[in-house]
Amino acid sequence: MRASPTILPLRLSGVAYDVGGRRLVEGIDLVLSGPGRVIVLGPNGAGKSLFLRLCHGLLSPTQGKVEWLGPGASLKARRHLLVAQRPVMLRRSVLGDIIHALNLAGLGWTARRTAARAALERFGMTALADRPARILSGGEQQRLALARAWALRPEVLFLDEPTANLDPSATRAVEAMIDAFHAEGTKVVMTTHDLGQARRLADEILFMDRGRLIERAPAGAFFEAPHAPAAAAFLRGDLPW
Repeated sequence: MRASPTILPLRLSGVAYDVGGRRLVEGIDLVLSGPGRVIVLGPNGAGKSLFLRLCHGLLSPTQGKVEWLGPGASLKARRHLLVAQRPVMLRRSVLGDIIHALNLAGLGWTARRTAARAALERFGMTALADRPARILSGGEQQRLALARAWALRPEVLFLDEPTANLDPSATRAVEAMIDAFHAEGTKVVMTTHDLGQARRLADEILFMDRGRLIERAPAGAFFEAPHAPAAAAFLRGDLPW
């Protein structure tokens, strides 16, 4: 899928993040390499979304370092993308939305139109090409955001609750797109509250609680017998009083 040098691994060293004197993320030491799908679990307020934003570079840590260590890390082209729970839709058509993203990435006119149409065709969205992006349903907007990301060919894709508030049909469609990214070699790092979804998609689990990363395990081992008491309680559905 890509011939350029890898940007992975991603290393977080002693990463902490404060807001208003309050520590929201504390002491994360982690190395992520590819490929594979990493699902970040934890209760509300655990710091999962902040973790993604720190990894992606939207936020700078108060303490510690976030570093891409691969030989491709020094290249100017962006090789990692983040798709938010509510992705931004432009005042353009579905096709125009993707073309604009490719224009910002530096592709020429013919190349970006070809790549945008290929992305829509890849995910069965060609019929939506001329529809205004902002009037799409929530599921269609999330699919457009993922098609737009696919057109940019990221090596690492961060996803923050990509199926939150979607119906089962839209959720299945988004999960199929995530599977396509994975099959084509993209590293996926994703938050979700849906344990069924985590079981379906995850190769590895990161479990966070109160701003700390307290467990990392292969998905099968985590769901069978988590080591951290907080993780076991989370899987049982116990409320964290």
